[in-house]
Amino acid sequence: MTIQHHISLQPYNTFGLDVQAEHFAEYSNLAELQAALNAGIQPIMLLGGGSNLLFTQSVPGLVLKNNIRGISVIRTFKNKVWVEAGGGENWHALVLWAVENGYGGLENLSLIPGTVGAAPIQNIGAYGVELKDVFVRLKAVQIATGRVRTFSHAECQFGYRDSIFKRAEKGKWAIVSVVFSLQKPPHHLALSYGDIQKTMQAQGIVAPSIADVSKAVIQIRSSKLPDPKEIGNCGSFFKNPEVPVSVLQKILGNHPQAPHYLLNNGLVKIPAGWLIEQCGWKGKRVGNTGCYEKQALVLVNYGGATGEEVEKLAEAIIFSVAERFGVRLELEVNLV
Repeated sequence: MTIQHHISLQPYNTFGLDVQAEHFAEYSNLAELQAALNAGIQPIMLLGGGSNLLFTQSVPGLVLKNNIRGISVIRTFKNKVWVEAGGGENWHALVLWAVENGYGGLENLSLIPGTVGAAPIQNIGAYGVELKDVFVRLKAVQIATGRVRTFSHAECQFGYRDSIFKRAEKGKWAIVSVVFSLQKPPHHLALSYGDIQKTMQAQGIVAPSIADVSKAVIQIRSSKLPDPKEIGNCGSFFKNPEVPVSVLQKILGNHPQAPHYLLNNGLVKIPAGWLIEQCGWKGKRVGNTGCYEKQALVLVNYGGATGEEVEKLAEAIIFSVAERFGVRLELEVNLV
């Protein structure tokens, strides 16, 4: 583990923003992480895949990138297995590993960018499945003390794209590994959300496997979301708002075909991308940034954009949606 100085973070964030870290180090095991924490450099920022954050300025102190790898079955049950993955593992690589080994539960979360360690922070989710549905526990190191602690499912306080690590414990823990509970065959497939069934029907698949679901999700996501290697972005920029039925009824008065999903908590989820598109932002370019032409939920860097530019665009979008629909969008990405 070597601490470097004045390092560009452009290769380490999917938005492709060229900001500098005052100090930078990568760690591949617990001992290296603890050594970095003991180096006496403050403040400390943790970095996974850099796919869910927006740098609005250069970063003082020490940026630590998680490179802890490894995937293994740690416990076997009659109908499931517990799988432990290092916090620095690529998320999609873990999903593909699970599918290849016949373990179900992660297939709907295919092609989500980022690392395993960042996934619980955000409680990542897609196509009707959230990380909390397969989560068992995680191991983390307290940044202030170097102490190792295990967090249970309940202790993580998962919410919609939310956890305790985005609130009371934000920036206080480095996640070393995560344990998941995955299904042995026969698998229970989640097929009701989005275009999964439609995509498989078009392929003539009538008895889908977890591999079929994963491939369908990859196809759908690839058709809607830009590859960060080709155009800078961090995926979905906003959360899908959850609103009271009364708010939905007002929207349906002017837009009878507005898409929406009833939730178990009595609220209604409305796709943020639809709201943004109705306000005329889809495909609109503002300077070096803009809304992606195929998915209004995604803000992009056409080249040379700054974090401040992107933040201003997001604020303008939030204002216009609130003014037209009475719904205030919340950011899914983390601002730094």
